[in-house]
Amino acid sequence: MLEITGINAGYGDVQVLYDLSLQVGEGEIVALLGANGAGKTTTLWTISGLLKPTSGQIRFENRDLMSMPAHHLPDLGIAHVPQGRGVFQTLNVLDNLLVGAYSRRAKAGRKEALEMVFGLFPRLHERQKQEARTLSGGEQQMLAIGRALMLRPRLLMLDEPSLGLAPVVVETVFEKIAEIGRTGVAILLVEQNLTQALSIAHRGYVLETGRITIQGSTVELMGNEYVKEAYIGL
Repeated sequence: MLEITGINAGYGDVQVLYDLSLQVGEGEIVALLGANGAGKTTTLWTISGLLKPTSGQIRFENRDLMSMPAHHLPDLGIAHVPQGRGVFQTLNVLDNLLVGAYSRRAKAGRKEALEMVFGLFPRLHERQKQEARTLSGGEQQMLAIGRALMLRPRLLMLDEPSLGLAPVVVETVFEKIAEIGRTGVAILLVEQNLTQALSIAHRGYVLETGRITIQGSTVELMGNEYVKEAYIGL
C-alpha cells in the first residue's frame, strides 16, 4: 500500500533521513521504532508532504505522492495524527471530530464515521459537548485518533501516541489501535515504547540517526539481542 524508497530529507543544510526505505502492506500494523531524535517524526512529515525530500520516491497504492501537495493526501485516504495530539482546545469534542471529515472523500460518510468513532471511544460520546481543553491527556489522544478516523482512512499514521500518558492509559490506547487495525486500516506507528508497539504490530523497523538499521517481524525484533539491550532494557 505504502512504499518508500531511498528517501533523503532534512531541514535546510541539516540532513535527517538517509536513504530510508520501508513498506506498509494493506491491513498491516507496522512500527517505526527508535530513540528520540532518530528521525521518526521527520519520516511521517515527509510521507504527509509537509516536508519535501531531496531525493527518493514515495508511492501510495501506486500513486506518486512526491508530486502532490499535502492537502490532497486526505482524499487518498491518508490520515496523520501528530505528536502532541494537536486537538483544537477551544472547540468541543464533537466539533473537533467533524473537522476531521472536511475532505470530499469523508463528507459523504460523516454520520457513519461518527457512529464508528463513538463506538470505539464511548468516552468521547459522553463528553461530546465539552471543550477539548477540559479533557485528560488520554482523552485528548483518543480525540486526536478519532478525528483522524473521521476521514475514513486507508492508512493511519500515528506519531508517539503514548507520549505523556500514564501506563494504564497507554494500555487502553494501544488496545484501541489494535482494534482499528483489525478493521483493515493499515497503520504506520511511530513509537519509542517498543514493548507496547511490538505487542500489536506485525512488523517493525528500527531507525537510528536517520537510517534503518534493523527490520523484521515482531518476533524477530523481540528476539534481537541488540534491540532488547538498547531499547527494551533486558
